[in-house]
Amino acid sequence: MNALSSSPSPSPSIKFSPYKTHSLLLPQPRSTLQSISLSGKVKLKVSCSASEHPQHAEPRKRQPSKKAKNVSDGEKGVDPVGFLTKLGISHKQFAQYLRERYKSLKDLKDEIFNRHANLTDLSSGFMFLGMHRHMEHRVDFMEWAPGARYCAVVGDFNGWSPRENAAREGHFGHDDYGYWFIILEDKLKEGEKPDELYFQQYNYVDDYDKGDSGISIDEIFKRANDEYWEPGEDRFIKNRFEVPAKLYEQLFGPNGPQTLEELEEIPDAETRYKAWKEQHKDDPSSNVPSYDVIDNGKEYDIFNVVIDPVTREKFKVKKPPIPYWLETRKGRKAWLKKYSPTIPHGSKYRVYFNTPNGPLERIPAWATYVQPDAHGKQGFAIHWEPPPEHAYKWKNTKPNVPKALKIYECHVGISGSEPRVSSFNYFIEKVLPHVKEAGYNAIQLFGVVEHKDYFTVGYRVTNFFAVSSRYGTPEDFKRLVDEAHGLGLLVFLDIVHSYASADEMVGLSSFDGSNDCYFHTGKRGHHKYWGTRMFKYGDQDVLHFLLSNLNWWVVEYRIDGFRFHSLSSMIYTHNGFASFTGDMEE
Repeated sequence: MNALSSSPSPSPSIKFSPYKTHSLLLPQPRSTLQSISLSGKVKLKVSCSASEHPQHAEPRKRQPSKKAKNVSDGEKGVDPVGFLTKLGISHKQFAQYLRERYKSLKDLKDEIFNRHANLTDLSSGFMFLGMHRHMEHRVDFMEWAPGARYCAVVGDFNGWSPRENAAREGHFGHDDYGYWFIILEDKLKEGEKPDELYFQQYNYVDDYDKGDSGISIDEIFKRANDEYWEPGEDRFIKNRFEVPAKLYEQLFGPNGPQTLEELEEIPDAETRYKAWKEQHKDDPSSNVPSYDVIDNGKEYDIFNVVIDPVTREKFKVKKPPIPYWLETRKGRKAWLKKYSPTIPHGSKYRVYFNTPNGPLERIPAWATYVQPDAHGKQGFAIHWEPPPEHAYKWKNTKPNVPKALKIYECHVGISGSEPRVSSFNYFIEKVLPHVKEAGYNAIQLFGVVEHKDYFTVGYRVTNFFAVSSRYGTPEDFKRLVDEAHGLGLLVFLDIVHSYASADEMVGLSSFDGSNDCYFHTGKRGHHKYWGTRMFKYGDQDVLHFLLSNLNWWVVEYRIDGFRFHSLSSMIYTHNGFASFTGDMEE
């Protein structure tokens, strides 16, 4: 099953509708099948045979359908209850099944939208989970571990100390859903002074910016104020209490009442305003905007304010002094001069948890690059943050989706003729030209996502966001995708969300010390034939992880589509290993 990304931009447009885009998964019995069209698009095959169900042997009468007055079926979607009545379906088991499916969809949608604005938000967790460079000279780390009591980042950059870089104590370190947040501040170099602004930002990927000009913060702020404010306009901003003090003096005199007992009855606002207007009718004009209240005796007039036309036009042409604000943002050169990274590029690290069962070290679930040690049993996450001059720069655009796909299935590791694991660079030089000459227009890559056992051809995935280090670096894989696009080849990725490696040292199994973090507990959480773990697809945080994983490969590596491995393992509780005929009783 290949899912193509039709959007030419790196970020896909994800839409969610319970009616049009999600077909209901219905069993297909062996008996007589009746084809039913939903909204003119989706066709479902439903068992309506009376021979298999004697209790419903009487012929069914199709009831006349009632047409909507203003909304067509395609616009309003499919209502399961009305759908059954409209098409004369009287099979009680199927009716109950369809209603339960629809209710589950509504409940899941409500649960998702209570925490996320839309599905794009749900599938963008990679933007803030894991390691991310922050513009305020720091690196932010976030991890989901609801079963942990304590969380820290350990690595060769801090001597593997679980106390050096830890989340704050109590509920300040994580939210109610178990997402831990840790800030790794960059180190100030010897002899350098801290920034004048606590929110000083650095354009970390830019070699040079206006902020490196050497202009002081005070001078920048003075220029911004001088350009934005007219003479006298910033008077009340600099002296915040001048207006209330003057107003109090006008109302009550220089020696006004100090207590409620001394306070006399205050005239209404309209009377005071008219008296003030009469008093200042001969005042000379000023730069301060003049506002008048319109009052024609109607209730809503209190909300109407008319402004002087000259003042309105002057305000409309005003622009905030953004160029001066950009001058406060320094570039990478200024950052290199003052700071050194708290976690350098290429550093090994893990996440440390304190759990009810004791301390644990894990490879972060959102790690983007992972390498095993010399013995191949233990793994480390690698902080991948290459300098801008070494980061890969994309050259080619995505090719258009052809009318007919000719897919070349390939595995990078076994693509060579020699008895060794081939690399991404070898695949680029030797295999891609051959695929193009053979007349293919797409490649489908297996075993690219990091996995523990090479003999499984990549089907026991341990790190879902990491390119396998056996073949090269993330930059090498970006070059492979880019070169394939340059040859007019689409790039599909074999994705394994149907299960995961059961290894607890490098995988997600018992990630936070509990058995029900990412996977089902008990027998349902273990594949009895493959020895792998089964994801808990109904959990919103697991959906957040898996959907964000798909979006990550599209955004970061510009993958064009996916082949989902073992769909039956994702759909059915028997994982596809059963004498399943599709009959309603099953």
